[in-house]
Amino acid sequence: MSRMSAMAGAVLGVVALTGGLAACGGGQSLEERGAAEGSPSGGGDKGTLVVGSAGFTESAVLAEMYAQVLKDAGYRTSVKTVENRELYEPSLEKGEIDVVPEYAATLAEFLNAKVNGPKAVEEKPVASSDAAATVTALEKLAGPRGLKVLPAGSAVDQNAFAVTREFAAKNKLTTLSDLGAAKIEVKIAAGDECAVRPFCAPGLKKTYGIDVTGIDPKGVGTPQAKQAVKDGVDQLVLTTTTDATLESFGLVLLEDDKKLQNADNVLPVVNAKDAGSPEIATALNKITKVLTTADLVELNRKVDAERAKPADVAKAYLESKGLIGK
Repeated sequence: MSRMSAMAGAVLGVVALTGGLAACGGGQSLEERGAAEGSPSGGGDKGTLVVGSAGFTESAVLAEMYAQVLKDAGYRTSVKTVENRELYEPSLEKGEIDVVPEYAATLAEFLNAKVNGPKAVEEKPVASSDAAATVTALEKLAGPRGLKVLPAGSAVDQNAFAVTREFAAKNKLTTLSDLGAAKIEVKIAAGDECAVRPFCAPGLKKTYGIDVTGIDPKGVGTPQAKQAVKDGVDQLVLTTTTDATLESFGLVLLEDDKKLQNADNVLPVVNAKDAGSPEIATALNKITKVLTTADLVELNRKVDAERAKPADVAKAYLESKGLIGK
């Protein structure tokens, strides 16, 4: 599953956890779990932590980084892949998973829908382009569910729009405002829902005055969508800010200079009872403080293009930043 698929499905429905996850904690303390469990990732004697991964490349790399920096801090760690927020979020609440890498706006609206009903996402959204306000809203929704939201960093993975390098140069485009001012008709390669989603075609028209003439339903950030723009069939493709394959298609992102998109900054979310200690927060914050959007692009590229293993990519990055011992 891709990050784009995860974003698209984040608030489409909240389903009950029906199985597939063995109870790894069940509310036990770290000390109790450390005595009862082993872990393939080794570590020290501070207890066992299960890090959740949503299964797409970026989440897998982030989960490995979290696991390795926590291992370096003295915990036994393991990574559990659960390819669905509707499954792993309840597991995080129950303590079956202790920590997950998350995205501020997407999780905030997921919990908004879960708490206030699916219509709340459109009628009373809590996320915005303001990262601090979005994190505050997320904290208010997460706290009563036994979740602790750790600080967000500058790294962000959110919707973004790209054009060919030649198209940008010819029309002097660096921002979405430039595209609107150029009065160029554009067809967008995206999912068919782009026609009605406020952060896609309607938002581009309203916020930027972009003349959207149609949607080519080739999916969000798919190779087919990017190829259509490269071939000139479409002019604009919906993807994300950490898409690692844009360069290979000759594409460049246009800056969202009027902040249409919500703030999907990367942050750790932990089970407050089992993993809410200041020591765990300190270890994870070491990653948050140094990680950038450009770093995520490169980390994704190493896995997707070079076929490196997420664990190896994570280890090399953490060592290069001095966040774990070699």
